[in-house]
Amino acid sequence: MAQAVSPPRRSLDAMPMQRTPKNAYVAPRAPRLVDSPVFVLSSVRSGSTLLRVLLNSHSKIRAPHEMHLRTLHVHLARDFTADAMKALELDKDELEHVLWDRVLHLELTRSGKAIIVDKTPPNTLIWPRLQRCWPDARYIVLLRHPGAVVTSLTNRRADPDHEQIRREVLDYSERLEEARQQLTGAHVITYEELTADPETVTRGLCDYLKVPWEPGMLEYGKKDHGTFRPQLGDWSETIKSGRIQSARPADPGAELSPRLVELAREWGYPVD
Repeated sequence: MAQAVSPPRRSLDAMPMQRTPKNAYVAPRAPRLVDSPVFVLSSVRSGSTLLRVLLNSHSKIRAPHEMHLRTLHVHLARDFTADAMKALELDKDELEHVLWDRVLHLELTRSGKAIIVDKTPPNTLIWPRLQRCWPDARYIVLLRHPGAVVTSLTNRRADPDHEQIRREVLDYSERLEEARQQLTGAHVITYEELTADPETVTRGLCDYLKVPWEPGMLEYGKKDHGTFRPQLGDWSETIKSGRIQSARPADPGAELSPRLVELAREWGYPVD
């Protein structure tokens, strides 16, 4: 069977976020409808879709497809719009935060569940803003051997740019390491552990989220998780199989930068 190939990516993931001009008005934080959402922080090609469907199989956890909140913006269309919003104690960032929060709340309400999880990998690149938006958010840091991520991306791209792939993986890995070090109380797991011993890892996740473990989490193929398609998560035959399959090991021939080798060792992975 031919392997699925992702479309070329000038990734919105790699595009810089707009910065607030120096000395601009900074609005106070508005009340949130969702106080403590859960964010999975990971690189692309790290098993986050598998983690999503396992969590979404729980009766109390809603983990929808990738929501890409960081690409959801507001536009202050007239010169006086910012002044009007300032009079309401709002600025562009906080308007976006209110919108993001409303999207999460709407999805959570529709699901009838108690906890919402967003597993969009590019969230990793803006985790400080997520923390600013939701100070009480919870985080699952999902790691995978950087060499395996490089190999997976290379195999997934139709015309892989090897240097660009290494830069992309390094960017995600650096931000993941920042989050791992700085987000006190984040729950850290690895894709390799998740696939090798899913019951133990999902039990730990349930303890972290303060919900009872449910054995049905491991039978995600029996539940409806929406359509698997590009830009909303993994859409490979592996995830569509409905079965947890072993993580592919890192290719020993994958070329890694010295920094990626260092990060792999920091995360406990063997590196030659």
